[in-house]
Amino acid sequence: MDLELSGAASIVTGAGGAIGRAAARALAVEGARVLLVGRGREALAATAAACGPSAEVLACDITRPGAAEEITGACIERFGGIDVFVNCAGRTGFRPLGELTEDDLDEQWQLNVVALFRLLQIVAPHMAERGSGRIVSVASVSGRRPSPSNAAYGSTKSAQIALVRSFADTYAGRGVIVNSLLPGPVDTAMWRGVTGEAATAAGVTFETLAEGTAAGLPRRQVGTPDEIASVIVFLASPLAANVVGSAWTVDGGWTGQIF
Repeated sequence: MDLELSGAASIVTGAGGAIGRAAARALAVEGARVLLVGRGREALAATAAACGPSAEVLACDITRPGAAEEITGACIERFGGIDVFVNCAGRTGFRPLGELTEDDLDEQWQLNVVALFRLLQIVAPHMAERGSGRIVSVASVSGRRPSPSNAAYGSTKSAQIALVRSFADTYAGRGVIVNSLLPGPVDTAMWRGVTGEAATAAGVTFETLAEGTAAGLPRRQVGTPDEIASVIVFLASPLAANVVGSAWTVDGGWTGQIF
């Protein structure tokens, strides 16, 4: 199926992580040009190698003041505009609620809400002036099913989902389609790290907890980055024009919700 993304000028934040790398590669396979944004140069270089010649790299911490202008300016300068913006930036850790600090909460707030807001405030109007665009923000099912072991992450992901919906409602009439995507357990380094910390706290092995997580899913296995990327690239395409302001749950049945 042709997703009509050939030549699309795209930004992927968090492109050095597993889901960001898979999303960038999926866009590149469809012929999109991709600006890879992240903090780690080595990780970005690995993503660029996976994407091929259509990818460019920008090492940048998106939480830094001025980063939004730098990122969007680089995409416009290198590719002539912005057609697709995929937000994959994120990090978390195991922190019981009783040990959570204001600094923990603020760190997640700056990354998941403030930095994204700054980018959307530039990207959405730019796309609207051009008459079209696609924005996909990767949140988490933790935004719907908060956990006391990562309350800062879950609560700010809830806020992120609400923020994205506001942009969706505001800009859909001008051709800018905005959606959230909510992964559940996905086999990434971040998920393995958090699961390992949780296993240690519970006095069990990583394998025991990971196998228990998989056993609790209908198909008995956690997701893969490529499975998440497949949905991202569809939402980023013109074929998803009637999917507006959604929070697509792509969690293998983890949350067990119908609505």
